[in-house]
Amino acid sequence: MLQAVTGTAEAVAPSHASRVLGVRQIHGPGDYGIELPEWLCRCIEHVPPGAGDSCPTDAEGLLASAFHFAFQLHDGQVRASGEPYICHPVAVADLLRDIGASAGVIAAGFLHDVVEDTDVTPEEIEQHFGLEVRCLVEGVTKLGGIHFTNKTEAQAENLRRMFLAMASDIRVVLVKLADRLHNMRTLGALKPEKQQRIARETREIYGPLANRLGIGRFKWELEDLAFKILEPDAYRDVQQQVASKRSDREERLGVTVQLLRDRLAGVGLADCDVSGRPKHLYGIWSKMERQQKAFHEIYDVAALRIICPNLESCYRALAVVHDTFRPIPGRFKDYIGLPKPNGYQSLHTAVIGRHRPIEVQIRTAEMHRVAEFGIAAHWKYKEGGSPAATGSDAERFNWLRQLVDWQKDGVGDDSNDFLRSIKEDLFDEEVFVFTPKGDVVGLRKGSTAVDFAYRIHSEVGNHCQGVRINDRLSPLATPLQNGDFVQVVTSKSAHPSLDWLNFVATPTARNRIRHWYKKSHRDENIQRGTDMLERELGRDGFDALLNGEAMARVAKRCNLLATEDLLAAIGFGGVTLHQVLNRLREELRLASAEAQPVLSNEELARKVEAQAVAAPAPPVNTHGEASPILGLEGLEYRLGGCCSPLPGEAIVGTVALGNHGITIHRQDCSNLSSVPVERRLPVQWNPQAADALRRRYPVQLRIEVLDRVGVLKDILTRLSDHRINVSDARVRTNPGKPARIDLRVELQSAHQLRDTLDQIRSMADVLDIARTGIGS
Repeated sequence: MLQAVTGTAEAVAPSHASRVLGVRQIHGPGDYGIELPEWLCRCIEHVPPGAGDSCPTDAEGLLASAFHFAFQLHDGQVRASGEPYICHPVAVADLLRDIGASAGVIAAGFLHDVVEDTDVTPEEIEQHFGLEVRCLVEGVTKLGGIHFTNKTEAQAENLRRMFLAMASDIRVVLVKLADRLHNMRTLGALKPEKQQRIARETREIYGPLANRLGIGRFKWELEDLAFKILEPDAYRDVQQQVASKRSDREERLGVTVQLLRDRLAGVGLADCDVSGRPKHLYGIWSKMERQQKAFHEIYDVAALRIICPNLESCYRALAVVHDTFRPIPGRFKDYIGLPKPNGYQSLHTAVIGRHRPIEVQIRTAEMHRVAEFGIAAHWKYKEGGSPAATGSDAERFNWLRQLVDWQKDGVGDDSNDFLRSIKEDLFDEEVFVFTPKGDVVGLRKGSTAVDFAYRIHSEVGNHCQGVRINDRLSPLATPLQNGDFVQVVTSKSAHPSLDWLNFVATPTARNRIRHWYKKSHRDENIQRGTDMLERELGRDGFDALLNGEAMARVAKRCNLLATEDLLAAIGFGGVTLHQVLNRLREELRLASAEAQPVLSNEELARKVEAQAVAAPAPPVNTHGEASPILGLEGLEYRLGGCCSPLPGEAIVGTVALGNHGITIHRQDCSNLSSVPVERRLPVQWNPQAADALRRRYPVQLRIEVLDRVGVLKDILTRLSDHRINVSDARVRTNPGKPARIDLRVELQSAHQLRDTLDQIRSMADVLDIARTGIGS
């Protein structure tokens, strides 16, 4: 039987790990004192005595021994929730088994934290479980463990590590995704600000990554869990509305499913399985936000899935569906003939059934398995799992190899550029075109031949001279359409043009063009940047200013090493002249004020508040001008302070009792639930008035920051750089805790609000930022 030890993981020294096995007798799964999955219990029961003393040769022995080894090392450790730490590795291994991962990957799931959290070395992992498991555990361990003062730099560096580890063994990311999924499931024990940070990272990186690798089962749950934390009110609202309409929906689907089963059986396709297809909550909410529609306007769409025994029956089933119901034009997509880059295959169509739209997916059982489990279902692992294999599977990871190659070339030195490139490559492409050999290349909508060339290879882009689209010479700026055949014409003497920056659609292409100019034209860029700066600042005293400390500090604020790098960045467009001038003026003001006492955050907040007292707020609507809100012409109204609506957001008017006029709310305002439907008015923003009048509207922001002198000043400087006025500022501090800053800013649109939130969130000392009601 398996042997175990008592005591904490810290008691196991690396040089003695192999000798401490076997102190306490384990007779069966129940002796571990924690609940174990049934499959793990069976493995433990079938493992002979002495397992774990040497490298197991069978799958059951490997899994039982890996669990037992992790159990010993984590014994005595607890998670933030108070449960034994070993519960986390067991849950990670269970998730990996659910998606069909190999025994080696599941074993790595058990062991993924032992090198980081205990004294065991990678060499001991290899001694007990072999080289494959060691490499996987090391790959996961290398993904974390570095701390930076700059959050953007930290995120970019961690992503670099992840993609380098993926390039050496793609299976590493399976363990990382399972680890993140279980952490998201148990996030409730952490502080709210940490929950927000982890959930935001999950939505921006790990959900899209699971989708890029085709692991639908992980993607849906990661997105829903992040949605629950980042938008709790919207999550509860969608969840309640889905639950309230469940019985009607199930009854309607039941009738449709039976009708399709009968029709399929009538043409010899009785072995096709027809069932309702669940929709996850984040997908519903995203569609509502994207289309600016209410729940009832989109969720009456039924969803069906047909699983067929073979490829031919998929197309026959499609014919039956279109014969039974009327197809909706433009909604059919053949992802079987033209698979998505992550390997996803299915036929998608939408039809009108029983007076309601029905979405239908048709696929084989193998296609369904790939859609659910992604690379875990179809990747043919070589030794070490490297995606360097030949064949169609390897083509799915061209984007990954390009990211790694570009990092080696130094393209990703700028953290912001690297993050943009990563996020571009993780999200679904919208345009699919063909190479001359018939290979499919996915690009974002609006991409041109230059984007296509850089997607193929950086050298193809750098020497691109022309393009043939569908065998016809076309301008490089021509937007590509689905199904285009694209042939790039190259020349050794050709090189990128700065004009390309005006029409390329992908951050990847933009970064590569700038990188080429940065390397090839450094002296020219420095001179161009110097000339641009001199024209703005004037000749008098320019040399002294250029070589002064203020300019050096501006360079550092732009994440550059020296003034020459700053001038080169201005020359090739890496930073804008406007940004540099604003920061330079700020540094000069700081230098002139050094002799004056430094204001605390609270004093600075009072100063901002005093300056805003004398500035009267502009009227919301002015007679004789176009009303910014359609539907209320000539009526008095005010914007609700509870939600502070902005142009670009869906709004609704409410009629107040008494003689209090009309109040405008966002459609997702929590206060609307108490307003009867008969007192609500349909209204919308007037885009012509908003553009003409350039009004600014108050928005309240709540920011949690590390409590240090000058943090409010840094935030105000960042807002000033983007020409955003601050009309009120208040600071609340508690010793030993993050400070809370409440700012009232004046913005023109919801788009400007999103940009402002992103700008402040990217600052090193900012822990969290949220929009609140005015006065809350």
